[in-house]
Amino acid sequence: MKFFFSVGEPSGDIHAAALIETIKAHAPDSEFIGLGGPKMKQVGCPLIADMTPFFGVMWWQAIGKYFQFRKLLTEVKHALLAEEIDTVVLVDSPGFNWHVAEAAQALEIPVVYFMPPQVWAWAQYRVKKMRRFVDLILCTMPFEWHWFKRRGCDTLFIGHPFFEEVRKKQSDPDFLEKFYAQYGNAPILTILAGSRKQEIQANLNDMLSTVKRVQKKLPHVQPVFAAFNDEQAAMIQEQLAQHNMTVAVFSGRTTELIRAADCCLAVSGSVSLELLACNKPSVICYRVGWLGLFIQRFFRRTRYITLVNLLGVSKQREPSVFYDDTVVIIPKEPSAADRNRMLFPEFLTSTDRSADMADHLVRWLSQPEQLATQKQRLDQLLREVDTIESPLELAAEALLHY
Repeated sequence: MKFFFSVGEPSGDIHAAALIETIKAHAPDSEFIGLGGPKMKQVGCPLIADMTPFFGVMWWQAIGKYFQFRKLLTEVKHALLAEEIDTVVLVDSPGFNWHVAEAAQALEIPVVYFMPPQVWAWAQYRVKKMRRFVDLILCTMPFEWHWFKRRGCDTLFIGHPFFEEVRKKQSDPDFLEKFYAQYGNAPILTILAGSRKQEIQANLNDMLSTVKRVQKKLPHVQPVFAAFNDEQAAMIQEQLAQHNMTVAVFSGRTTELIRAADCCLAVSGSVSLELLACNKPSVICYRVGWLGLFIQRFFRRTRYITLVNLLGVSKQREPSVFYDDTVVIIPKEPSAADRNRMLFPEFLTSTDRSADMADHLVRWLSQPEQLATQKQRLDQLLREVDTIESPLELAAEALLHY
């Protein structure tokens, strides 16, 4: 069989590469081609275009790249025909993937969505595109599977590959040995500023303010930054200099720094699942403009923005993961009861909430019993949701027999 993979995010590049390797293990004669990044290329998937420059492009930025995307779509259509593709596999973000799906459907090529976009979270009308352009959805979360199933989509629940990938990840023992030798027994606060340039720009000042507040109350705490790549590490270093702060910044060491952490401060994203898998109490932040914060109150349908919090609430009888259809505009702020339910206290905000974020971190870092309780809650959830041994095996089998 010959597969065409289309990826639009760094995390999608990682998941697609892992799935390609799994398919190859079952069917060595399988062939691959597509749109992706360095991880896919490393596992032997030829790219008709490297999508790395487009990773994290927002809709208003995509308008400025209209002619680039139009040319790319022409190349995709040519490849689908010339390469005699059997199945198109879309991964993560929608956007350009919708156009790839439409092109494939026009050629009567089956389309499978692996790790679908969160159309259930906001602008739910997009499910119409799923029904129209996608033949099978490989769902990673139980509530997601139920949501798509109820809306007439052909779906299969496979579990989340992130847990499997985290189990397989190997830390660099030499790096950790040097790290522990340098910082000794100091409590470690790992800061994850996001994988997109826009996320770093929007959230870094608030994160630095939070770190200052934590260090003021707990001077012995050692903060460290985990940067996605060297370019983003340089951005963080520049901001640290402007704030007259000295904090170590490591590039490409996210796995090691999460595992070394006592707790974490992170921008909202799929990294929350790795934090859960590694049992790291974390505070989640996501700064948006005041207009964006207002508008999302009309379009967001989920009670929380963090996947771990959604997984946690899905295991309870009340409240629901989703707001009731009678709720036209969601509340400005979570209630006190909601905050207590959150496994990862989250702050979707247009203002500086560094004082509140620091309070959570200080409580964990200064009160071992509070940290232990939080870790117990996370461990219980992980046992409940990480029940499928190999999601990638299920996904590969579904693709090979579709």
